[in-house]
Amino acid sequence: MTNPFEFIDARLSNIENLLIDLALNPKLNLDETQSNNDWLNLNELCEYLPDRPVKATVYGWVHAGIIPYSKGTKKLQFSKSEIDEWLKTGRKKTVAEIGVEVTRYLKKKGSKAS
Repeated sequence: MTNPFEFIDARLSNIENLLIDLALNPKLNLDETQSNNDWLNLNELCEYLPDRPVKATVYGWVHAGIIPYSKGTKKLQFSKSEIDEWLKTGRKKTVAEIGVEVTRYLKKKGSKAS
């Protein structure tokens, strides 16, 4: 079950980032800030991802279709929300979770054989 406050936390984080941007540059246009925060270029993506991959690694992921991307012009662009979702779905299961799945599978298999 997902945490019901994750959405609120994410929105508060976005608002906090906007306020920081505005504090640093009071003449900043809010519409530009929002649209710029939604998309990452390749360098920004490499900095944003937790393991800080090099560009060649990201190009490999794009070529293999592993990571979500857009290519409106000649440059790759990455939607921050799609990258966040991609990171969540890439979560590895714990040994305990895999054990529970194996047990369930074997119980199903055993009940069909009977």
